[in-house]
Amino acid sequence: MNKNKRVVVGLSGGVDSSVCAHLLVEQGFDVIGLFMRNWVDDTVTISDDCPWIDDSNDALQVAEKLGIPFQVIDFSKEYKERIVDYMFSEYEAGRTPNPDILCNREVKFDIFLDKALELGADFVATGHYCQKEEEIIDGKKVYKLIAGADNNKDQSYFLCQLNQEQLSKALFPIGHLEKPKVRDIAREIGLNTADKKDSQGLCFIGKVKLPVFLQQQLKPKAGEIIELVSRDHIFDYKDEELKTVVEPYPLENGMVKVVGKHQGAHYFTEGQRKGLGVGGTPEPLFVIGTDTKRNVVYVGQGTNHRGLYRKGLKIENTKVHWIRPDLKLKVGEHKYFKGRIRYRQELVDLTLFQEEDYMYVSFKEAQRGIAAGQFVAWYNENELIGSGVIFA
Repeated sequence: MNKNKRVVVGLSGGVDSSVCAHLLVEQGFDVIGLFMRNWVDDTVTISDDCPWIDDSNDALQVAEKLGIPFQVIDFSKEYKERIVDYMFSEYEAGRTPNPDILCNREVKFDIFLDKALELGADFVATGHYCQKEEEIIDGKKVYKLIAGADNNKDQSYFLCQLNQEQLSKALFPIGHLEKPKVRDIAREIGLNTADKKDSQGLCFIGKVKLPVFLQQQLKPKAGEIIELVSRDHIFDYKDEELKTVVEPYPLENGMVKVVGKHQGAHYFTEGQRKGLGVGGTPEPLFVIGTDTKRNVVYVGQGTNHRGLYRKGLKIENTKVHWIRPDLKLKVGEHKYFKGRIRYRQELVDLTLFQEEDYMYVSFKEAQRGIAAGQFVAWYNENELIGSGVIFA
């Protein structure tokens, strides 16, 4: 049944995509492996080594083992334009983008999909831990994006910007498996990637500390780190150290204190703890917010500082995306869903309110570390329904 169907697999040099390709071969598909080379820009230094070379060699060995054609394709120009430049502009504006979500929307299921179709593919396949289902609704075929069977590895959140056309061409061969089983399969057939560690760092770029990456193009700019002093810590400071001001973040007593200096508010994001370079406080400091125009970083002591938590957010209507357009809310309508604002976060209860210009999201319980530029995704049971870019 599958022997006349061609599938192009994104072979990354990791175990997940390797087993993905193997399972498709087993199922009788005509499989082609493609390795995406997405970072060759020497103007932004990542590290002294070249991990993509090792990864492409591993992918080649997998293809040879499975007996499938293999190519390396260069998307570095498109990747820089669509992902890296966007990241720089977002951080410069004080927002926190998610490059993995953008990479799937702009690269894997866009230009990579186009390349696959040029090669006569019926489908593209990736090693994501998620699943796809089909259902006829009102006489029309609807594609559903379902969470992966492995709760610890479910990657549906990273695909929250896909549309029906992209899903129609997508296959997720390992979505019904748990990670240990995937490694077992790789060992059983002798794949060189069986025990290879999962990749870390920015999508397709590799291991690099984000501030180091950003400093390549976002120039340092000295500014103040200001603590929003909570009621619990008002007596930790002398009166002359405190200032009474009105700031755009929750204050329990109107008191703030300059506690340090930084080299650029655009290097920081909400909820961040490391990298502040400020010590001596009774509890650890966390970033509560940034003001890139004034070049100020606001911090608060302790994980329970009220400035870290919010019960609601809003999304511009132009940034709202429905994987299931048939479930789109009408103006004035509201609906209950489950949702998350980051990968691996437990699903929480939320309500969507659709207004004229914005969609509002209200959480049943206040959420920690919500940052503008991030994605919030909403689910119906284990089906991902839609997502949006957080505006405020």
